[in-house]
Amino acid sequence: MRVKRICCIGAGYVGGPTMAIIAQKNPSIAVTVVDINANRIAAWNDENLDNLPIYEPGLSEVVKEARGKNLFFSTAVDQAIEEADMIFISVNTPTKTYGVGKGMAADLKFIELCARQIARVSKSNKIVVEKSTLPVRTAEALKSILDNTGNGVNFQILSNPEFLAEGTAVNDLLNPDRVLIGGDIDHEKGKEAMQALVDVYASWVPKERILTTNIWSSELSKLTANAFLAQRVSSINALSELCEATGADDNEVAKAIGADSRIGSKFLQASVGFGGSCFQKDILNLVYISRSLGLAEVADYWEQVITMNDHQKDRFAKKMVSTMYNTVSGKQIALLGWAFKKDTNDTRESAAIYVADELLAEQAQLHVFDPKVQKQQILNDLKTLNTRSEEENANLVSIYNDPFKACEDVHAIAVMTEWDEFREYDWQKIYDQMMKPAFVFDGRNILDAKKLEAIGFSVFQIGKAN
Repeated sequence: MRVKRICCIGAGYVGGPTMAIIAQKNPSIAVTVVDINANRIAAWNDENLDNLPIYEPGLSEVVKEARGKNLFFSTAVDQAIEEADMIFISVNTPTKTYGVGKGMAADLKFIELCARQIARVSKSNKIVVEKSTLPVRTAEALKSILDNTGNGVNFQILSNPEFLAEGTAVNDLLNPDRVLIGGDIDHEKGKEAMQALVDVYASWVPKERILTTNIWSSELSKLTANAFLAQRVSSINALSELCEATGADDNEVAKAIGADSRIGSKFLQASVGFGGSCFQKDILNLVYISRSLGLAEVADYWEQVITMNDHQKDRFAKKMVSTMYNTVSGKQIALLGWAFKKDTNDTRESAAIYVADELLAEQAQLHVFDPKVQKQQILNDLKTLNTRSEEENANLVSIYNDPFKACEDVHAIAVMTEWDEFREYDWQKIYDQMMKPAFVFDGRNILDAKKLEAIGFSVFQIGKAN
């Protein structure tokens, strides 16, 4: 079968960029992205492309090229579902905050709501594609709902997990390492559905990079890919603490081990810890699945990756306090960066949130600057922790649009996100307007410590004998 109309339910960090690229590369396919959040859809349709709800380098150019031609953003969910040949489900699957599996299992209520809506509306055969990150065997539940509550139409379920890195999502979509498609490989209808999706991607992805598997392998591959990447981050962070204690340099260690072709150099940069929407959520999901299946040792192994990441954030905050004479009460501290990584405005699980919370618990006064994160998002992130009242957060946290203003009269600066512009700042100017002694805590190891020390700063970098 040849796909003529695609509907994507969910206009977030995955759905929006993915559908924009699919539309750009398949001008004969009408792609409609739907969401019940009217404000988000309005932002996707905004004439000013600077107002897109997601910041990704290169995304605005892709949207500009395809929007209004064969790429559409709408709140008319039922209509888009009814008209589509293929439906991508790209809604949020957060960690449960209630009931069985609280704090670990994926909350699939939005997935089920999508399935029931698709079943209710559909009057013709559909291919339903899991794009959200889901626990293994979720497709089984989707199939059951669709087949038992629908209008007698045929549904084929595919798994097509995303492997995007925020900040490079457009390039990741244009030049993927692989596209993974899982389906019912034992039946003809399943094979036809898989081929239909293969054809969509094959319009720009070399066929040797499009991998087809059974659906369970595809679902599990997404969780384990993120688990392996997070494991590398926690491993180098564990070594960074050992380096600090022994006088070794984590950059030198990382270079030495990364030169081994069996290990490779990627994800060996010590830092204050990983964040984002995927790593922690997916590992916790893997832990929960393992425990549910009675695989205690497997669960314990993966849970340690999270434990190490939490420890890294905690010890960074404690290092700031101990270095500044064991008290930051009443002291002004600037946090440069709030997003969980550079080139994105996504703050989910950002290390900055948790370091800020610990400093606020020590009664520090925080000045926050991030090139892309808005003031309300920063305050919302702190509010979500429920550590103190909104009024207390507002009184203790000042948010700036100018990094130099944020650093005026502060006792210390903490680099929380690896934005490139931080390297290029006039650090002499910043030093001159700070309280003395002037401390810099480089949580991403992006600054030239020797130059800063020559200016007069006291510098702490992760993985260095400071």
